[in-house]
Amino acid sequence: MTELVSIRDLKVEATSDAGRRIEIIKGVSFEVKEGEIVSLIGESGSGKSTIALSLMGYARTGCRISGGEVMLDGRNVARMGERARAGMRGAVVSYIPQSAAAAFNPAHRILTQVVETARIHDLMSEAAAKARAIELFRALALPEPETIGFRYPHQVSGGQLQRLAAAMALITHPKLVIFDEPTTALDVTTQVEVLRAFKAVMRERGIAGVYVSHDLAVVAQVADRIIVLKDGAVQEEGATGQILHHARHPYTRELLAAFHPSPRAGEPIETNPAAETPLLDVSDLVVGYGGLKADGMPQITAVKNVSLRLEKGRNLGIIGESGSGKSTLARAVAGLLPPASGKVSFEGRMLAPSAGKRSRQDLRDIQIVFQYADTALNPAHIISDILGRPLKFFHGLRGSEQDVRINQLLDMVKLPRALRDRRPAELSGGQKQRVNLARALAAEPKLILCDEVTSALDTVVAAAVIDLLKELQRELGLSYLFISHDLSTVRAICDEAAVMYCGEKVEQLTPAKMDSGGQHPYTRLLFSSVPKLDPRWLDSFEHDREAVSAA
Repeated sequence: MTELVSIRDLKVEATSDAGRRIEIIKGVSFEVKEGEIVSLIGESGSGKSTIALSLMGYARTGCRISGGEVMLDGRNVARMGERARAGMRGAVVSYIPQSAAAAFNPAHRILTQVVETARIHDLMSEAAAKARAIELFRALALPEPETIGFRYPHQVSGGQLQRLAAAMALITHPKLVIFDEPTTALDVTTQVEVLRAFKAVMRERGIAGVYVSHDLAVVAQVADRIIVLKDGAVQEEGATGQILHHARHPYTRELLAAFHPSPRAGEPIETNPAAETPLLDVSDLVVGYGGLKADGMPQITAVKNVSLRLEKGRNLGIIGESGSGKSTLARAVAGLLPPASGKVSFEGRMLAPSAGKRSRQDLRDIQIVFQYADTALNPAHIISDILGRPLKFFHGLRGSEQDVRINQLLDMVKLPRALRDRRPAELSGGQKQRVNLARALAAEPKLILCDEVTSALDTVVAAAVIDLLKELQRELGLSYLFISHDLSTVRAICDEAAVMYCGEKVEQLTPAKMDSGGQHPYTRLLFSSVPKLDPRWLDSFEHDREAVSAA
């Protein structure tokens, strides 16, 4: 195969707040051949996204490519002028972001945005671009390919939007596609469909790819070769099978070991499950969108008569695919989305349906950490201001007292104190998610609603955050309602797990049932959809949706 990408001794510098230059990419070299998919894997801050973005001649704010060559299709992208780079972006190299929602303008229809790149580069007529888009929708296994483009971004699921972002990247017939954690925020069943669609289109069209990820099991399904990064340097490089089964470097072995977090089952729990008053009691909750019908029910019902009970000191997982109602349930418990009917009680007292009508103590007791770090943090504020607000609101802390507590919170979530004066855009995805957790901890709550709190973290950092959550639980007496599509994470931290499907709770699993895969067909589908550290797994996996629909 012909060499498409050649990176030689790449160096990237960042400028600190004090004006000091810091080398964050330290002489990285590798190649990508035509039609080959190479994965960059490593923990948050390892430099994998920075290296991938250098293939478009792009460096984040405050950074610059300070040395080396970035050869793409025979041209040195690092030394090009901006006009020449702009001509290559989209036409020769395309980018698929982690958050597809950030790639689309909510005010415009999907088809208009997908064909825009082809029209900017004047590669084809508008009619040809629309025909090409529909062809890609079909190839990416999107429903109703002829009409889905007429919807707005909010009218499709997360998994569908991620595939539509891929269509936007592929419409120009690029030679190279950069995948920047494109399935991180997806549930396991949706992730399988998206990975299959990506892999099929890349194979069929012979497109090369650079796949950035922290998930070794996902990488195993799509990559021909893996490059392991840490602290801006290559630790190990090899064929996928060699890295997975015969890793040489200690850090690579650490990544592999973190793939299965240690389970919570069997740990001593200082609680009384038979207590009459639970910490949280959710009874027959109905939640939806679009206003109420004549019978008082919502136009679109997302949660249907769900009941949950959570004792103090225990953790309950909520698992299910995109659209199952798990995040809507969490928002109703937090008071962000008032239910149409049903009750939410906390420590025996009935909570007002809306957060705006709850007392300050109620708001303090239940905190939520949102799934999407990019949209949860105000981009205009520095981190110390973001953490300072809840400290002032809930505890009246100001001045030096507030500063001390901010430093303690950053320590708790394993972030350097130097980040306090930066804005969210200057942080990695994993760092932003840990700021979200620190903000929730600032209130000193009794219950934290964790909505995919580890979805943006690499496996090593995610395992460390899970250990941190366990440690905080022991020290502070916290409880967690833990929403996740990562079943190994749910096993690691939760005492039980409620399975949501089409807005209903179909099964509640004890640790023993989690190990056996559950009884309901949908539960078994969920557990079987978790990728394995086996490159052959995706090609041999078969969905059994018919059995789920019949249940």
